[in-house]
Amino acid sequence: QVRLVESGGNLVQPGGSLRLSCAASGNILSINDMGWYRQVPGKQRDMVALITRGGITNYADSVRGRFTISRDNAKSTVSLQMNNLKPEDAAVYYCNADITARDRGLRVRKQYWGQGTQVTVSS
Repeated sequence: QVRLVESGGNLVQPGGSLRLSCAASGNILSINDMGWYRQVPGKQRDMVALITRGGITNYADSVRGRFTISRDNAKSTVSLQMNNLKPEDAAVYYCNADITARDRGLRVRKQYWGQGTQVTVSS
């Protein structure tokens, strides 16, 4: 069974930094795109940053230049370095990954989500 587990969410002052991490585990055969999304109550979940297996990245306009996504394919992890945080960055951040895994003898490819980690930006 594939799991994504996030860590690193916390309370930080405006202008501060946080690093989120996400580790994938289970009977994984390969991981394609990985990414981070965020959601505030009452709103849809929005893409923050994406990274392909080969390291090509894409960012939401609101975070470009402040956030950096990276991954370690050998460790099946993805991280999000967040600098110069603003109050509007406060949200629950979710890790997402496109994973091919072995499931009862079959190769199954699907999207997986982590449980979310809270980021609060406040003075």
